[in-house]
Amino acid sequence: MQWRVNAILLAFARRRFQGRARAAARAAVVAFDALVVFAFLLGIYEAAAWLRLAGSASLVTGAVALGYFAAVGGALAVSFVVRRVRRWLDRPMDPGRRRVLDIGGNLLMASPMAALAAGFVARTGFHVREIQVPIAGLPAPLDGLRILQLSDIHLSAFLSERQFARVIDASNDLRANLAVVTGDLISTVGDPLDACIRQLARLKADAGIFGCMGNHERYAGGEAYVRTAAARYGIGFLRGEARALRFGDATLNLAGVDYQSKAQKPVYLRGAEKLLAPGAVNVLLSHNPDVFPVAARQGFRLLLSGHTHGGQVTVEILEQTVNPARFFTPYVHGLYRLGQAAAYVTRGIGTIGFPARLGALPEITVVRLRKA
Repeated sequence: MQWRVNAILLAFARRRFQGRARAAARAAVVAFDALVVFAFLLGIYEAAAWLRLAGSASLVTGAVALGYFAAVGGALAVSFVVRRVRRWLDRPMDPGRRRVLDIGGNLLMASPMAALAAGFVARTGFHVREIQVPIAGLPAPLDGLRILQLSDIHLSAFLSERQFARVIDASNDLRANLAVVTGDLISTVGDPLDACIRQLARLKADAGIFGCMGNHERYAGGEAYVRTAAARYGIGFLRGEARALRFGDATLNLAGVDYQSKAQKPVYLRGAEKLLAPGAVNVLLSHNPDVFPVAARQGFRLLLSGHTHGGQVTVEILEQTVNPARFFTPYVHGLYRLGQAAAYVTRGIGTIGFPARLGALPEITVVRLRKA
């Protein structure tokens, strides 16, 4: 895309400038390229950390770069179609009709920016999604158990504490029996981690609030701090450990693991089988949903995950959804089953990269257990 932008800018410079002015214009194009590359790198956390520039400023700069690429990519695609249509219609035509076609083409050229603006507004369109999960042999006391799941909060420059407080208020209206948080409380170093934990502490659930770590807790070097700070509020972040929760004469064994990266794929959930409790309904919290096949083999009956944001930007084409997450995982959003095991992947609350959601609204999830 940037190569095409360069071709357009350089062609413009050749038409409009001569001599030193043309050379200066070419230098400006090269400088612009360098700026775009630098801004894009700041949007990749590992690159920003390596450059020792991780923080809110790099997050915003990276988002601007991604927004630029999204807008340019959309505009170039629309421009290609419009040029082909105009060429096909390039014959004697009523001036009024040609004017209408030109206006329509210009409006289409502006549509990518309009879509980004709509997605920016939609990022705080929090909604409740309740999902029924049938489990074979579920004990009667657990039938109808309501588990509130929040994930991928990303309290940062793109989600304020006040906006997140609305999520907590809506969650408390759902009368959950248990609340879980499946990682990514923040996005980067310097984000308001304490404010996020303080808001989570407002959740009301009979059996308590538990969580697991996401990749951004690891990136920010905050895993140990999250566990300690959350414990002061009675929130239990499970790092390779489990809690036996009693409901009547039935036990729900809730286990949690730290973020399982792609590099760990050959050893996903190593040792997690030790967290299983015989005779209990075993539920696993893992930020990364890719561990589902391993969790099912180990004997976990339910996996609760996030990480994907439901793709964050999702387009449906010919009854098939297209989104960035599909390039990385088969578990993008919704309920999945393998044998007697189930997994639910939530779209989560916040955003990463560009602060927009299209076709994947932020989700407050209630997972309701049902006897199959």
